[in-house]
Amino acid sequence: MASMIGNQGDPPGPPNLTNNPRQDVIATNKRPLLSFFNSTGGIGNRTYTIQIDKVPAFDSGYLIEYTDIPETAYVTSKLVQKGDELDDNTQYYWRARAIDTLGQKSFWAMSRFFLDTFSDDTFLRLIRTSVIRVETSSGYNISNIIDVGDAAAGTYWEGYPNQLAYWVKFDLGGSKEVSRIWQLCDRSRLEGRLKDYIWQYSSNAVNWKDIPETRSRESDAFRGIIKFHVPITGRYFRLYIKGWHGPVPRIHEITLYSPGAPTPPQVPVTDYVLIVGNRHDGGEDGNIRRAVQNSTFNLETVTVPYYEVSLDMVNHLEPKPVAIILSGFDRWYENLPMFEFNGEYELIRECNIPILAICGGHQFIVMAYGYTYARDMGYGVYTCKQENLKGITPISIIKEDPIFEGIPNPFYAPGSHAWEVVVLPDDVEVLAVSHCIEVIKSRRKIMYGEQFHAEIDLPFNEASAFLLNFLRMTR
Repeated sequence: MASMIGNQGDPPGPPNLTNNPRQDVIATNKRPLLSFFNSTGGIGNRTYTIQIDKVPAFDSGYLIEYTDIPETAYVTSKLVQKGDELDDNTQYYWRARAIDTLGQKSFWAMSRFFLDTFSDDTFLRLIRTSVIRVETSSGYNISNIIDVGDAAAGTYWEGYPNQLAYWVKFDLGGSKEVSRIWQLCDRSRLEGRLKDYIWQYSSNAVNWKDIPETRSRESDAFRGIIKFHVPITGRYFRLYIKGWHGPVPRIHEITLYSPGAPTPPQVPVTDYVLIVGNRHDGGEDGNIRRAVQNSTFNLETVTVPYYEVSLDMVNHLEPKPVAIILSGFDRWYENLPMFEFNGEYELIRECNIPILAICGGHQFIVMAYGYTYARDMGYGVYTCKQENLKGITPISIIKEDPIFEGIPNPFYAPGSHAWEVVVLPDDVEVLAVSHCIEVIKSRRKIMYGEQFHAEIDLPFNEASAFLLNFLRMTR
């Protein structure tokens, strides 16, 4: 809750800086929103102090400090103020501590992020490199290394103990160019993360050449985006691990990327809706497709993976879709290579075809203007069963709009999310709220975001007309 009462005399504990920006994510706006999970303990109401600097000692001339930040329920946030805009292409450190009514201070909690406002500007013309075989020097569950179907990123490869070094080898089935690699370890603990390593390549899996810019020493990052200055051509790529935290290394996922543009989808000659599948494997759960096809508008559907869609692809489709729907997704953002969403961000910012963004897609509407503008709520809302509605705040319409035709006020709708929209772009307005912002709308084009799931066919879903009203607008 917003104000916890501790035992008499106990100072507050440090806040938890594992919200957004989590360690080593890339912020994309010069005024990021800094969100953290609240402290516990202390006496009376807590406030917070935040410091931001370019050095981990927090003693440079660039230091920014905000004090007396009031605590809000579960999560507290601070938007970097106008005039304090951060420098682009820069590593930042930030820390926060709690102060109770008696003036008792917690220890500092510290994290870091990198600011790169250009990193999400355009589709990067990268495709996921197909891998036909993965081998390791030793260890368990090799297939987990490239298991993009693992929704929660909760499975991993783990090396056998008592080894001096480890390697992970990728056979691409033929000579291919590779220009980027995504690595993911455990976000919740340091143990198992890679510390000292280098990537190598080979044409025959016998003679290996180091890729110097991939060398890492004394790393403690759980995620990493490794960029090659020049694409490397080879059939085999190998991660050679010389140091790790804890007794054995663990890898949750590795994805290789090659330069190029995906093949555009085949589209029907009749009216259709383009669905952007935001699940990590590029699909959606099928509810959107069924809802569109079962409507009375005689619409077909085409699903494109989020990591393949781009503004250029949509502009070259013939005929164009009558609408685009952005699906929900199935992972925590920090467990995703966020550059894969750049093409979707292009559509949000620049495409004039009507867009409906659902759940995670709804959050992308604000994240297209700043990665940190959505945050973890500190709890989850899972209302896909009637009994889950008990105690849930209904959704209230605060501004009338044709999208709500036939929907009561307030209303209940299925939901499944633990993140929320917080900071809105200037041209986006709020239409409905509950415990969080539930519906947003663009002021300059037909684009709506819904935090709930109007497309799910359930008896208690009072928002099923939401999707139909949107489709009616596109006709």
